[in-house]
Amino acid sequence: MQQASGKVLTLESMNPCVKRLEYAVRGPIVARATQLEKELKSGATKPFSEVIRCNIGDCHAMGQKPITFLRQVIAVLSDPSLMDSDRYPADVKARAKRILEGCGGGSVGAYSASCGVPVIREDCAKYIEARDGIPANPENIFLTSGASEAVKAVLELLATGQEGADQPGVMVPIPQYPLYSASISQYNLQTVPYYLEESDNWSLSQAELRRAYDEAVGKCKPRALVVINPGNPTGQVLRKEIIEDVIRFAKEKNLFILADEVYQHNVYAEGAKFYSFKQVLHGMGDAYFKEMELASFMSASKGYMGECGFRGGYCELVNMDPEVQAMLYKQLSARLCSVVMGQAILDVIMNPPKPDEPSFAEHEREKSQVLGDLKLKAQMATETFNSIAGMRCNPVQGAMYAFPSIELPPKLIEEAKAKGMQPDAMYCTALLEEKGVCVVPGSGFGQRPGTYHFRMTILPPVEKLKNVMQIFKEFHESYVNRYK
Repeated sequence: MQQASGKVLTLESMNPCVKRLEYAVRGPIVARATQLEKELKSGATKPFSEVIRCNIGDCHAMGQKPITFLRQVIAVLSDPSLMDSDRYPADVKARAKRILEGCGGGSVGAYSASCGVPVIREDCAKYIEARDGIPANPENIFLTSGASEAVKAVLELLATGQEGADQPGVMVPIPQYPLYSASISQYNLQTVPYYLEESDNWSLSQAELRRAYDEAVGKCKPRALVVINPGNPTGQVLRKEIIEDVIRFAKEKNLFILADEVYQHNVYAEGAKFYSFKQVLHGMGDAYFKEMELASFMSASKGYMGECGFRGGYCELVNMDPEVQAMLYKQLSARLCSVVMGQAILDVIMNPPKPDEPSFAEHEREKSQVLGDLKLKAQMATETFNSIAGMRCNPVQGAMYAFPSIELPPKLIEEAKAKGMQPDAMYCTALLEEKGVCVVPGSGFGQRPGTYHFRMTILPPVEKLKNVMQIFKEFHESYVNRYK
């Protein structure tokens, strides 16, 4: 018998769902930024001395210092002999001792239960209860390596393998965080885009939700609704009445709600307040709170902590069918467990120092410094972009990003199309090549046809961000004028 030759896996024979997957936050412009950094290190001459990465919400990579209490607990967990050291306060040792007692063999090097270390799930439940004033059951909470893993686990449950009009659809905000469209492609689901209202500070309306839903019916079967609050990439904080409208719509259409709430600590604007979907759901009465299915997500990577590399996150499930929840937990068991150190740092976030504990004052000072700087930088970005002719930026109420709109001349748009590029991608590429500033084009997040944007993090240190803002002032006018 003749043996077949050639590669088993080729672009033609591989999973087509993976080929459709796109993730702009680490796309070609970011790859070019990495290449430019290598060229600078090798001595190449560029019009700039460094690449300033404003493309991703990676706090520590942008210079943010770790919160001392978090890292002290992690240090003791890594090296339990430090329990005997006078260097660490009693509350640090107490947190570490409690976590270690919940770990197999008293070590963070052991696998945990597939849904997470039980005492850490308990602390997540206590955090949620304190936040919302509503009981939370640790059995409805599972821990993950970052919130992204939790999002993907829930989305995968929605996949049925059906195609055409019966293919499951997921309603996703536009602009959106590309994790959602990428995962939807990966699991052979259908994206049902609904547009956020830029003229109303990126809010959303029932009318737009209905338009998107009605247009999708017949092409797919909408089964879930994603809401990101505070918004990524758009930086808005949803008002309570807006969340109530979303919940009413989801109930009417029998949609599972995925509430991405990883930026819940990042609220800066006067009068803005974070409301969790669970809290609002409860306030709407039993007809909603005892029936509607909800998954909410939290992460150690954002907020004032910014501990992206530890990969800590949780998901709380509300009203999921117990048999389906058992299937989800069975699926999670196949990966054994999430990163235990990620679980541990999440626990310290859920259970910070109390006012009567020795680390409280330092922890509060560091937390206030981080959030205070972010508030200052949010205002700086908003004011600067709105001072530039041809740019408009809604107030950065929360999260870590500005998402300004840019007016681009027809000649620039025509040239971009001739090159096979999105116009805002061409703009962002030129910004990188000429000024060394890396941002992500709005086309990577989705936007209304005929509009152009980019996403910029507000994470660089205050002085460096001032420099970035000055670069934008100089670059935008110069670049746009070339095409007039």
